[in-house]
Amino acid sequence: MRVSEFDFDLPENLIALHPAEPRDSARLLVVRPGRGVEDRHIPDLLEILQPGDVLVVNDTRVLPAELRGVRVRGETRANVSFNLHKRVDAHTWRAFARPAKKLALLDELELGNGQTDALKARVAGKGDTGEVTLEFELGGAQLDEAIKSHGAMPLPPYIGAKRDVEERDKVDYQTVYAAEDGAVAAPTAGLHFTEKLLQQLVERGVSMERVTLHVGAGTFLPMKVDDTEDHVMHSEWGEIDQATVERINAKRAAGGRVIAVGTTSLRLLETASRATGMLQPFMGDTDIFITPGFRFRTVDVLMTNFHLPKSTLFMLVSAFSGLDTMKAAYHHAIANGYRFYSYGDSSLLFRDRSADRDDEV
Repeated sequence: MRVSEFDFDLPENLIALHPAEPRDSARLLVVRPGRGVEDRHIPDLLEILQPGDVLVVNDTRVLPAELRGVRVRGETRANVSFNLHKRVDAHTWRAFARPAKKLALLDELELGNGQTDALKARVAGKGDTGEVTLEFELGGAQLDEAIKSHGAMPLPPYIGAKRDVEERDKVDYQTVYAAEDGAVAAPTAGLHFTEKLLQQLVERGVSMERVTLHVGAGTFLPMKVDDTEDHVMHSEWGEIDQATVERINAKRAAGGRVIAVGTTSLRLLETASRATGMLQPFMGDTDIFITPGFRFRTVDVLMTNFHLPKSTLFMLVSAFSGLDTMKAAYHHAIANGYRFYSYGDSSLLFRDRSADRDDEV
């Protein structure tokens, strides 16, 4: 498909720079294909979701993966900064560098906030588009703790270009159920939940299951092709274990709906369902690219924030609920002042079942 089919006019003032306060006070646009849209709020999930449904959340924890420091080359030094985006092994990360032109293979780096001992690394690889491979002296859990100490929250570029990182971002840009270190971008649909709301959903009979997909900075990369067939999707590491699979499949067998909180949860669930059509345990990288025509096997409802024009995420929601449906929904959202993207409002999308009926014919 042509990428231009996923374009729309988004006023810049609708891109939220801070989240709603409190976080569960955000608006929620409910989209049911063929039945239009409803303007609701996050707490209305207590009415919309039903006993027996299962809420699947991504429990990845965002590392403060924006690192600033200096390149050391003999007696000369140059300021550089990096956004870590994918762990390679215990000592090594891939990162986007600024300015990349100042870096060469084997350059030594001293990274940090200037208040503690520098985090030392070297450039072990360099790509053509500003990506580098960084090899750190520290490794494993020690490296994770050093990154937390030295780094800043890696806010999306459209926020970072308009304001500095603030102390509150350490809390605002993390879900209340974050547990597994490894993401460099938040699974932002989950930012709307409070512990109280989650407890109320459980008391209503909605179960909650955790999966892990470490979101990479590649999620922010713009499309650079004219046709979706030519796009190379970034990969991210994820895991769904056997016990979680069994519980989700049992809920589905009993008639419950699977509600994916965020496109990251959906991508992992559908990756784990591709081999057999039934959800299976999974551990590894996924580069699944979901566009209209994709056959969904597990997810019935998707909770997700509002995405940017011509983005892979707007393509995903268009595949899930229908391109015409989502264009109409986004037109409504823009006309009614919904706040977009990571710190913005949310939507609850029901799956377009027409493709399922086509499969049955």
